[in-house]
Amino acid sequence: MADIQPISSVILLNIALVLVATTVFIRITTFILIRFSEQAGKYRITVKMIIPLLKFTIYFLAIYYIMASILKLSATQLIVFGGFLGAAIGFGLKDLFADLVGGIMVTFEKPYQVGDKIIMGEHYGEVTDIGIRSTKLITPDDNLVSVPNDLIFVQAVASANAGRPEMMVVIDLFIDPDSDTEMAMKILKEVVITSKYVFISKKRPFSIFIEDLPFYHLLRAKAYVYDLRYEFQFKSEVTRRTWNEFSKVGINAPKMVFSGNQVFGQEL
Repeated sequence: MADIQPISSVILLNIALVLVATTVFIRITTFILIRFSEQAGKYRITVKMIIPLLKFTIYFLAIYYIMASILKLSATQLIVFGGFLGAAIGFGLKDLFADLVGGIMVTFEKPYQVGDKIIMGEHYGEVTDIGIRSTKLITPDDNLVSVPNDLIFVQAVASANAGRPEMMVVIDLFIDPDSDTEMAMKILKEVVITSKYVFISKKRPFSIFIEDLPFYHLLRAKAYVYDLRYEFQFKSEVTRRTWNEFSKVGINAPKMVFSGNQVFGQEL
């Protein structure tokens, strides 16, 4: 086995340059793909799916180039280096390694993708980036949250749209039990199907149903928005328009009912 050449300042500089160039190239490419995805219409999420795969591929090639070309390691030395790296991971870098493996699994198995709305751990939001160590989410409050990738090994991850641009939205309304339920369902249906955000097809139907509960009726609508980014606009529009129509025909929210330490119903 050939000797490993001493790591001089020139070699360290070359390694730094490769890493910097790799990072800059990834950021520029990611920026271009994100901008292009916003112009791709229904293929927006498909384009964004390329980003994490591209990142892992480029980083792998950069590391391989550093080992083989700059450090001039032979195949045997690369195997030995891998053994040392494995030992280091086992002793002190297991969390980093778990995040890395989690990121690779997310990229190839696709339990969620860039552009999806997911629940991961205690957080809900749109996936904006799948990195080497963490997944970044934009929450409904417009907060950027970084969630470690290794959570996929210990917690369930729920994707609301599974890689599709359309997404089901559930809207719950509570009405007084003495209200006209037939009229209430008719109004809610009309509001849902006339929304500017709704997407209805044979594969993406909508549904309206009601459940009788002791102190109120639960009125629920399930329908798809054509773009998951309009989830909350759709909820807000349907809720506002429905209650406006309810007020015209005398359909009211349930009255507050107190029983011991519990409160039933809702107050507008």
